Amino acid sequence: METPYPKLIIPSKTRIGWIGIGIMGSAMVSHILDAGYLVTVYARDLRKSKDLQTKGARTANTPKELAETSDVVFTMVGNANDVRSLLLGSDGVLSGLKPGGVTVDMTSSQPALAREIYAEARRRNCYAIDAPVSGGDAGAREGKLTIFAGGDSEIVEWLSPVMKNMGTVRYMGAAGKGQSCKIGNQICVGSNMVGLAEGMVFAEKAGLDPVKWLEAVKDGAAGSAVMRLFGEMMAERDYKATGFAEYIVKDLGMAAEESDVAAMPGAALSKQLFSGMVANGDGKLGIQGVVSVIRRLNGIS
Repeated sequence: METPYPKLIIPSKTRIGWIGIGIMGSAMVSHILDAGYLVTVYARDLRKSKDLQTKGARTANTPKELAETSDVVFTMVGNANDVRSLLLGSDGVLSGLKPGGVTVDMTSSQPALAREIYAEARRRNCYAIDAPVSGGDAGAREGKLTIFAGGDSEIVEWLSPVMKNMGTVRYMGAAGKGQSCKIGNQICVGSNMVGLAEGMVFAEKAGLDPVKWLEAVKDGAAGSAVMRLFGEMMAERDYKATGFAEYIVKDLGMAAEESDVAAMPGAALSKQLFSGMVANGDGKLGIQGVVSVIRRLNGIS
């Protein structure tokens, strides 16, 4: 049972490989299992895959072994170095994927790396899609992520039967364009988050109740998805991670690396403030915790 491109994707026949079973990855692959697909997972610590195994997932010992028995391999890992090793390494996915196989990298990574992976995949008569996501762990749990896809449009369309289980796909253009879209997304998220944090701290210093302040401004021009999702958490000092602060530092760092595309002074400032969280030992807290940096700067504990 195998359906490499261009054979139609069929849950009972298409073999899915998945690498990266953290907070978001495990929720995403669970939706694929629930849809009836044949799934094999790889993790450095296979103990983390126990819950997925109870849902029917198989396991592989190496990325190459996983790719050898997969038609489509998804990766959802921490950073570009992980992506490079897992896909392009000597024991990586592309070393084992058969012609017609497809890789889909859903990590927030570098546009240039996405183009490099695409070129190597095509050299091997395979295909590569970069498809980072927005929506956090809640979007992953609910299957309501927004997926920014770059690569060949016909491959993205071919993947739609499996991708729709995780969310809504937005095709952005050639290889690397999905990653560029995600970087732009993170620039907006970072700036919105810092603006919300500063507005709230100003309200607190002015003697306002932060919850009442949120209620007063949320339906006007200041309102945003960031305010809706994170406003009350900031007010209540709830910094539970839906997306790690250290990850947005990584993403905003990639924006700085794209300086040949555009100068981003606001993104650079946002990165400094989120880096302050990491320096304070809060890199594993949620991005809404940036308000703690602004509070510290204003003498609020």
